[in-house]
Amino acid sequence: MRTEPITDASGRPIPVARTWHWGRWLAAAVALAVVARLAYLMVANPNLDWGKVAEYLFHERILSGVWVTIEISVLATVLGLVLGVLVAIMRLAHNPVLSGLATFYIWFFRGTPVLVQLIFWYNLAFLFPELVLKVPFTMIGVKWDTNLVMTGFTSAMLGLGLNLAAYFAETVRAGIQAVDHGQTEAAYALGMTPAKRMRVIVLPQALRIIIPPTGNEFISMLKTTSLVYVVAGHDLMTNASQIYKANNLIMELLIVASLWYMLMTAVATFLQSRLERRFGSEAVRLVRGGGLAARILPKAAA
Repeated sequence: MRTEPITDASGRPIPVARTWHWGRWLAAAVALAVVARLAYLMVANPNLDWGKVAEYLFHERILSGVWVTIEISVLATVLGLVLGVLVAIMRLAHNPVLSGLATFYIWFFRGTPVLVQLIFWYNLAFLFPELVLKVPFTMIGVKWDTNLVMTGFTSAMLGLGLNLAAYFAETVRAGIQAVDHGQTEAAYALGMTPAKRMRVIVLPQALRIIIPPTGNEFISMLKTTSLVYVVAGHDLMTNASQIYKANNLIMELLIVASLWYMLMTAVATFLQSRLERRFGSEAVRLVRGGGLAARILPKAAA
């Protein structure tokens, strides 16, 4: 794109002096100097064995922990999203009991620390030595030893998933309320039940708004799994801590774990950007323009 030069009344070009922002250059130089100094202190530190970092970077137990971390993150996110949708629908229900229970669920799990929840589920056997599932008022059923069921992996998935559901519920509720109310009224006019209206009209549009922020929650979940080491869930942080407790290479193993967390976060951030690119503008078009309702409601009327 060409720009015309600035001229005076006689048509002669007026020279434009370039402004030098000395304060910006000075601040940038100071910041780079501080970062370079900190990097040098880390790299050249005689108490840090980078050879051990390279040795344990692809260690069998570290790779196993990375895989478990991904498993816990994916399963907990799926569990949190499914429960979050259910809790959000209950929160918006006209039934005061359902709405009250959903509000209490959100308040409780958002109000208690994740670490406390993980330890609680891992030690559930102190309250219930056996988990029993049976037909009411009969002796027909099955039971399990709680210690065998509530392993570190199960406790981590359950604790993180239930906690995440409380946050997802508010995200889902915002997405549902963003759908134009006129579409809801049109669905009622066609005789749709509240359940069908939610399933066919509202949720498909709300999910397009909900999906992009889900990436943020998944990225946060990847790092939150580091708390699982308190219940020995065999995740990345658990395995790294067990290794450095045996060989006393604390800083080296922490760097190894940090490098893997940063790599997983980078991959998840890339996938999130693709999701936002795919669903972002489309979500706004559908919700504001009534695209989904325009396609579904005429068919229902026919």
